[in-house]
Amino acid sequence: MSSYPFTAIVGQDDLRLALLLNAVSPQVGGVLVRGEKGTAKSTAVRALATLLPAVDMVPGCRFSCDPAAPDAGCPDGPHEPGAGAERPARMVELPVGASEDRLVGALDIERALAEGVKAFEPGLLAAAHRGILYVDEVNLLHDHLVDLLLDAAAMGASYVEREGVSVRHAARFLLVGTMNPEEGELRPQLLDRFGLTVEVAASREPDQRVEVVRRRLAHDDDPAGFAARWADEEAALRARIVAARDLLPSVRLGDGALRQIAATCAAFEVDGMRADIVMARTATALAAWAGRTDVLAEDVRQAALLALPHRRRRNPFDAPGLDEDTLDEALERSGGGSDEDDPDPDPDGPGGGGGQPSPDDGPQGGDTAARPEAGENGQAQAAGSGEQQPVRASEPFRTKVLSVPGVGEGAAGRRSRARTEHGRTTGARRPRGALTRLHLAATVQAAAPHQRARGRSGPGLVIRRDDLRQATREGREGNLVLFVVDASGSMAARQRMSAVKGAVLSLLLDAYQRRDKVGLVTFRGSAAEVALPPTSSVDAAAVRLESLPTGGRTPLAAGLLKAHDLLRIERLRDPARRPLVVVVTDGRATGGPEPVALAGRAARLFAAEGVACVVVDCESGPVRLGLAGQLARDSGGLAVTLDELHADRIAGLVRDVQGMRRAA
Repeated sequence: MSSYPFTAIVGQDDLRLALLLNAVSPQVGGVLVRGEKGTAKSTAVRALATLLPAVDMVPGCRFSCDPAAPDAGCPDGPHEPGAGAERPARMVELPVGASEDRLVGALDIERALAEGVKAFEPGLLAAAHRGILYVDEVNLLHDHLVDLLLDAAAMGASYVEREGVSVRHAARFLLVGTMNPEEGELRPQLLDRFGLTVEVAASREPDQRVEVVRRRLAHDDDPAGFAARWADEEAALRARIVAARDLLPSVRLGDGALRQIAATCAAFEVDGMRADIVMARTATALAAWAGRTDVLAEDVRQAALLALPHRRRRNPFDAPGLDEDTLDEALERSGGGSDEDDPDPDPDGPGGGGGQPSPDDGPQGGDTAARPEAGENGQAQAAGSGEQQPVRASEPFRTKVLSVPGVGEGAAGRRSRARTEHGRTTGARRPRGALTRLHLAATVQAAAPHQRARGRSGPGLVIRRDDLRQATREGREGNLVLFVVDASGSMAARQRMSAVKGAVLSLLLDAYQRRDKVGLVTFRGSAAEVALPPTSSVDAAAVRLESLPTGGRTPLAAGLLKAHDLLRIERLRDPARRPLVVVVTDGRATGGPEPVALAGRAARLFAAEGVACVVVDCESGPVRLGLAGQLARDSGGLAVTLDELHADRIAGLVRDVQGMRRAA
């Protein structure tokens, strides 16, 4: 089937421009496309591949070496300069579940040890050389794969090293990642490695939406005919890309433009110098795309709108974006292009549009200016009180790690101990399937007793398949951190609920850094609800927490049972991911006969199934009933106060959790 034509895409001006600039100058560093599902992210990337010029390559080279300048270190080389064969530019897709060997390639360790031969099977990085590497849902890719991917993109080469045997090959490609922020964010340091970022959303204009549907249906009914109708526009755009590439070396980046770039990056307090370099390359590509040899102020402004929004994200809950008023002020203070090297002083030139909308700097959630005050004892009435407006969370703080006891086998992360492909080596075993991590000492030890029987006569070992040993490694896994939050009237005092939300927000920040999934169950009134099903988007949990209303009775047992049911469902979906339940309550329960005893029976379900629990005791005031502590004992977990959650106040908490579970 013919791919959807790039020129037939309706709207999405920022996305199309960012992709085209990378096609003109791959040194810009790729594009990260953020947006909701169904916004033509993948369609645009696949369509771009058909616009890229054909590639000349050395015949038979698996690494697509340029015949005019072959890679001296190519594993298939050495190649003599000469005539090459032409092939279309490739777009290679990296699946989210790909292994490291699939990405970078694999060495045949058995042949390397026994014969001294570097038998190398290229991976996706080699296939993408001089083309496009596309990663859909890049935010769901394992961290170690993202690191390998971005290192290769930055260095233009891929290195594969196993037990002292190494292979290097060129890997220069246009990196494009797409993601839906609702499914979790990339870490800020990884965001910074993408050159440009764009936010995409479906148009709210009925006419434009009608045109999108009309073209999509026409393409699906007759792909070849639809492509033929856009062939002239595609050919013209392809020719413009080639012309811009040819012009790019002649574009002059004057001192005035460089001062504007430096002043803009300083004004937005971006870390490091990568933003300055990316902006310079983007502004140069914009000038070449416009057919000019001088970089103007409008190029610098547009480059900032594409290169800086994701670099402003200082903590996980910051929304990416760029304040265009601040941008214009920075450009004006830096001279606005009045330097003789920059002939256009207008920072709002024709290329100034198409950037990100200004972020809403106001707090998320409802207005917190007017709220009903609590009673004299600092607490709202537990029974019969009406719903109160949400209160804002107090300032988050650094928490000590809460981990699940034992050793798991879940997804790679940074919380609990687990057997993983990456980490410290703890032993060796016979490989099950393909050998991925050789334990050299164990392999030699297994082969040594058989050397005489195998007729060894030279200095090298005679290695057989049965001798190979796979290294077993221990690292860290991400867990499912399920928050069960009491939002009843007994928790509704303004200062108290603010502290509770601040504590949960702090734990959410910790979950973000440790690559956990999170879920949120709340209970108040007469029932409990799943405020947020388990997700990788910690941002979404923070938003739900901020807008959480309070008031009413305290159906504690209902909240625990709802959490138990949710864990049962998640265990079927992802059995390897171990849960950690964090119950935030004062332990009081109301509604129905014997509500406290009923809550205790619900808590014992977690103990019976070996689920790790921590109860954050929110009880305050001169009279304390100790109900949260009893709830923790029933669940087989540990109770900690809000004050003890701070990193410098809960040393040894994990040891206590493990000790209590062993005692239980």
